[in-house]
Amino acid sequence: MCSARCLAQKWIQARSRTMLHLLSVMPYATVVPNKISYSIAISACATECQWQLALGLFRSKPDTRVSPHEVTYNALISACEKGSQWQLALELLSLMPDAELVPNEITYSAAISACKRDGLWEFALNLLSSMPAAHLRPNQISYNAAISACEKASQWQLALDFLSVMPSATVAPNEITYNAAISACARGGQWQLALRLLMLMPGEQAVPNEITYGAAISACAKGGQWRLALHLLSCMPEEGLFPNEITYSSAISACEKGGQWEVALDLLSLMPNALVVPDQITYNAAMSACEKG
Repeated sequence: MCSARCLAQKWIQARSRTMLHLLSVMPYATVVPNKISYSIAISACATECQWQLALGLFRSKPDTRVSPHEVTYNALISACEKGSQWQLALELLSLMPDAELVPNEITYSAAISACKRDGLWEFALNLLSSMPAAHLRPNQISYNAAISACEKASQWQLALDFLSVMPSATVAPNEITYNAAISACARGGQWQLALRLLMLMPGEQAVPNEITYGAAISACAKGGQWRLALHLLSCMPEEGLFPNEITYSSAISACEKGGQWEVALDLLSLMPNALVVPDQITYNAAMSACEKG
């Protein structure tokens, strides 16, 4: 049976193919595609992670005498970001002034996100710091992308620095911001800071979700705090959240590091009742707990 995620992906792919088909038949209807037509098609490719196809459409535009504009570049850079093509994303950003186009906040945020995916935190931070010189103010998306880049590179101090300057920049952090910062703390073995961030979220009108708790439980696991990990896991239903395979795996890993093999097996046995299917990581953590016990 296909999951909801699988069905959603199939719907997105079908929608993208329909858009590309409409673009291809426009000339036969004596309708000339314009900037908007191509931007929509390139955005569809970005959604489906088809950066090569997006680039092909971009390069075909001069033949149709349709010059690109900012929205086109934004869509293409976003496609490169989703395809982990950070060099191409930065190259496109650098080409915009030659095309007499001015990058905007969306452009920079997409380029920062492209660097984020490959852990290129220095490139991401350089882009963020260069925005004021371009008369642009970093927004929530820009900061989130930069903090995520720090998280991927285990630069938890920098992630927290950016989180701390957001209020002075009149940018409100959201759950995505906190999730990235908590994950950065987890990677850096800073479980106390991760839990402090979790506690601060309600005061910032940021609602913790499954990703938040998964990151916090992971931080506890890496810090050997198995009791705290189990407490967080038990708090999730009270917040209207349902543990998934990631949160269970992290909690079992916490038990493994704490030498609690029996508790680890108890958690594993509870997963079917919670309609959660254990994966390879879950079983490996449980087996490792038994080995160490």
